[in-house]
Amino acid sequence: MLALSKLSDLELIQLFCAGNQQAMESLILRHKDKLFTSIYFLVKDKYLAEDIFQDVFIKIIDTVRAGRYTEEGKFLPWAMRIAHNCCVDHFRRVKRSPVIRTAENQDVFETLSFTEENAETRIIRQQRQERLQTLLQQLPEDQREVIILRHYADMSFKEIASLTNCSINTALGRMRYGLINLRKMMTQRQISL
Repeated sequence: MLALSKLSDLELIQLFCAGNQQAMESLILRHKDKLFTSIYFLVKDKYLAEDIFQDVFIKIIDTVRAGRYTEEGKFLPWAMRIAHNCCVDHFRRVKRSPVIRTAENQDVFETLSFTEENAETRIIRQQRQERLQTLLQQLPEDQREVIILRHYADMSFKEIASLTNCSINTALGRMRYGLINLRKMMTQRQISL
């Protein structure tokens, strides 16, 4: 598995197509945090995010097995499009808009920290993350989506524009206004992160 972790996404996909199941496992492990975090921020429910995450990788595996993967060298943006579409499909099925929740739910950011820390540092980090998550949830959906895709999924503005079916300038504008609105809320509530 260690040798597989050094291969590119495309090489892992080629190995998987040749019958190496561990290649897909390595690919999933490489991108699971970014995909899950993006799904979670879109659906705002940990258990639903886990279900959609599994659906995403089933679709990815089926597509690759069928030989329909054509995004050479761009696996993560392709996978993010699938994840985004699965989230949109979910909301179409239930015919409701996403519910805005407070930071009382379990914090997804905890899964992103891999360093050992003492209790005080962990509590401070959790409080910061909860405040930021609460502020993010109060932004308009289009601004929140761009910030999440940019900062948590590490996507370029070109990839975000493609994923959200808007121009790059629109994605940049949504990001700008989202950050302005975040700063404004922080100033009004005297919140520092």
